[in-house]
Amino acid sequence: MKNLIFLVMAAAVAAGIGYADQFAGSVVVPVGRTAANDGRQMYASYCASCHGMDGKGNGPVAPALKRQPADLSVLSRNNGGRFPAERVHAVLQFGEEAAAHRTAEMPVWGPVLTRMDVSAPQPEMRALRVSNLSRYLQSLQVK
Repeated sequence: MKNLIFLVMAAAVAAGIGYADQFAGSVVVPVGRTAANDGRQMYASYCASCHGMDGKGNGPVAPALKRQPADLSVLSRNNGGRFPAERVHAVLQFGEEAAAHRTAEMPVWGPVLTRMDVSAPQPEMRALRVSNLSRYLQSLQVK
């Protein structure tokens, strides 16, 4: 039984890497398992490589991308002082090919986040992960 669980986890991580490898060229964001209740850890693992730990779009992978990653620290400022939680949730789950990213360079994290918790109901865990990651992004907003 342990071998089966390990095999399923390994397959989920491998599938996640495939979803995360949507960058220009050969840039790959490694997808490891993170705690569903730790938005900071998820951000550091999945977002900071492009957006930087401060959210300003200055991560170490940013120069390899076709376009500068979005400055996530000004989402509230750019939305009349209100953090756009619903929009952030949608982008995290489904990606975006609109004005903010202009291309599909940003990985679609919804499927990756869904596959991380094979022992729990997946829609609920994905929602928990997206919510906690969104809350962490809200904490990065410049005042």
